[in-house]
Amino acid sequence: SEIARGRAIIPNNINHPESEPMIIGRNFLVKINANIGNSAISSGIQEEVEKMTWAIRWGGDTVMDLSTGKNIHETREWIIRNSPVPIGTVPIYQALEKVDGKAEELTWEIYRDTLVEQCEQGVDYFTVHAGVRLPYIPMTAKRMTGIVSRGGSIMAKWCLAHHKESFLYTHFEEICELLKQYDVAFSLGDGLRPGSIYDANDEAQLAELKTLGELTKIAWKHDVQVMIEGPGHVPMHMIKENMELQLKYCDEAPFYTLGPLTTDIAPGYDHITSAIGAAMIGWYGTAMLCYVTPKEHLGLPDKDDVKDGIMAYKVAAHAADLGKGHPGAQIRDNALSKARFEFR
Repeated sequence: SEIARGRAIIPNNINHPESEPMIIGRNFLVKINANIGNSAISSGIQEEVEKMTWAIRWGGDTVMDLSTGKNIHETREWIIRNSPVPIGTVPIYQALEKVDGKAEELTWEIYRDTLVEQCEQGVDYFTVHAGVRLPYIPMTAKRMTGIVSRGGSIMAKWCLAHHKESFLYTHFEEICELLKQYDVAFSLGDGLRPGSIYDANDEAQLAELKTLGELTKIAWKHDVQVMIEGPGHVPMHMIKENMELQLKYCDEAPFYTLGPLTTDIAPGYDHITSAIGAAMIGWYGTAMLCYVTPKEHLGLPDKDDVKDGIMAYKVAAHAADLGKGHPGAQIRDNALSKARFEFR
């Protein structure tokens, strides 16, 4: 099957019975993810739960809770208990809160305990930036925009402070064993993704991608499902290469990309700059598209921004489905065109 082959995943924690299982893979419809979550300066629990139901109403297939402020555990509990779709998180965010935001004070033990806590709650997939290895960090010095991933920069800071290999990399098999017990999926994080068109497809990005491919095979050996996170900021002529390299290095594990944005010049309109790249990379074989809202690079999205982001991505994903020749996709277009022609 597609799942046994590792070409598709069904993220569904045994502790998330509210979830209605869904599949992510390039031989299925292209899916979209919506990010929500509070920060120290923003919203409360009720507002985030409303944002989740709102995101699902407009067509989000999965939701990531990227909360970094107070009440991370409680916020997530309310979100999971009310979510019919898979919930993803980035556990290093909560681990960092436990050490008061001091990255160098993180330890494997604190991170592991955070994983257990979130597995018990029912999180369906974890972003783990295990490809941010010590030797790759100097490769980002030549960049225009350095390391833009929050999880990636946390791990880079830890590695440099201790001059040690990342504990996510050295303890990766232990993470696999833990996720296996709860049937949680990996979303292997691209902590070295490009933050500008200038940095696209550079040495650091591709070194990390190769490492994510190696980690994929380790996770599969432990019977853990995997998808691979992708960029980022990529000009149109480099998008196809991104897809081809991901398929090659990661043995066709599903690709999950943040856009990519096809230009850097339009802050305030990045749902558009990224939907262009998302439609292209979806057509080339990306399994899930992480939405980008108009607030990207400016602030935190409100409900209107969430809807705008989802609408842009529903269109991009459907355009990709059509381009791939998915049998169900054309039917919708035909139905609407027929109605339009008949003035219905």
